Amino acid sequence: MTPNDSNKGLLPTIAIIVVLGSFLSVLGPYQTHQLGFPGVWFYWVGLMSLGWASNALVTLFLARLTGDWPCLAHYALASFLISIPITIGVVTIQALLSHPFAVQALPVVFIFVWVISAAVTALGWLMDRRAAPPETPAISRALLDKLPPRLQRAPLLALQSEDHYLRVHTSAGDALVLMRLSDAMTAVENLDGRQTHRSWWVARQAVDTVSRGDGRAVLTLSNGVQAPVSRTHAPGLREAGWY
Repeated sequence: MTPNDSNKGLLPTIAIIVVLGSFLSVLGPYQTHQLGFPGVWFYWVGLMSLGWASNALVTLFLARLTGDWPCLAHYALASFLISIPITIGVVTIQALLSHPFAVQALPVVFIFVWVISAAVTALGWLMDRRAAPPETPAISRALLDKLPPRLQRAPLLALQSEDHYLRVHTSAGDALVLMRLSDAMTAVENLDGRQTHRSWWVARQAVDTVSRGDGRAVLTLSNGVQAPVSRTHAPGLREAGWY
């Protein structure tokens, strides 16, 4: 990313902070209008800036923790965590302004802060949704809906036909579902993978090593499972650079 690209990404954020801070300074909620102008403006713009910095840190923290959580739960927790440093900031500012602050009022202050934090977080979520391009599902619901929830978000490694059933191998484990291999391959046509055998389909990124024996290749996947390569599919895989 060039400095110009970085500035382009930062300018909208600064604009949002200034607009929201200015709007709240005009409203003067929670008796902040008593600070007068420009004190009330610096108060709210400063808190918005602190909220933005807190959001950046919380986002990094939650990236690994809430990957499989529902979207609503993720944003609710984010707004809660962001409210903690902002509440500390409010109390600190009150102390610097020599305004007495009762400790028993802390829960009330936190709730007020959380309300604003939740509103700003919801606004950010709506903006992200509008800015994000529509995604094409990598795996269609025809296959995903047959998998247990714990496997639905895990990277797909391979599909293995077992009579009338299909064993779906993922990085989080495998499951046996009632589905034909041909139908399953249609469901994963957006993924980078190929059929390696009449009973196997393999995702390209899942292949760790390739070994040969008795004139046939065997693909060892990242989960240790070995997928055979038939003579029928071997030329196509070699031509595609799989081995």
